[in-house]
Amino acid sequence: MAAIKIQVEKRTGLGKNKVDKIREEDFIPGVLYGKGEETEHVKVDKRIFEKVYKSAGTSTLIDLDLEGNVVPVLIKEVQRHPFKNQYLHVDFQKLNMNETVKLTIPITLIGRDSIKLQPSILMQQLDEIEIECLPKDIPQSIEVEVSDITFDTPILVSDLEIFNNENITLFREADDVIANLVAPAEETEEDEEEVEADEVPVVGKEESEE
Repeated sequence: MAAIKIQVEKRTGLGKNKVDKIREEDFIPGVLYGKGEETEHVKVDKRIFEKVYKSAGTSTLIDLDLEGNVVPVLIKEVQRHPFKNQYLHVDFQKLNMNETVKLTIPITLIGRDSIKLQPSILMQQLDEIEIECLPKDIPQSIEVEVSDITFDTPILVSDLEIFNNENITLFREADDVIANLVAPAEETEEDEEEVEADEVPVVGKEESEE
């Protein structure tokens, strides 16, 4: 069982008016689909979904409860209103626990404010990575400690904890850079010709002398 759970309800009626009414009732319309299975139309309480989505994102296994039938899912896609703070639609992907799944996991850098070499600038070159594994092997997160990073030792994909996990396939090269440290550019002073105050033209001066 997944650590995160969400309850949804079946919905009937697929027209725009029906969908608009669902949203007015503080529900989000959505679908639940799986490989070789018929798509089911569902709705989920907006407040519950916001809480789950904030915690799970699109890369965490969730137990979805549809009228007592609990199935493992990922939040596959979320549609939001272009300028309103409103979720328009959500897709839940049902998973087969015995089949691998491809997904993209975000990479979080830990210790940004504790980097020992200062002054310096931390450059994150890779903020997510695509992987493939069984649902039970999906990592909860990918975190990289960067407080000890140096100018000569960038953090590579091969430095990730999951790199040596034989149950997870990474779709990146081992030497791809995740983050590196650079020295701030030195400020250069440009010699500028000083302009004497009496050489600066005064607007209206010529008119007054004419």
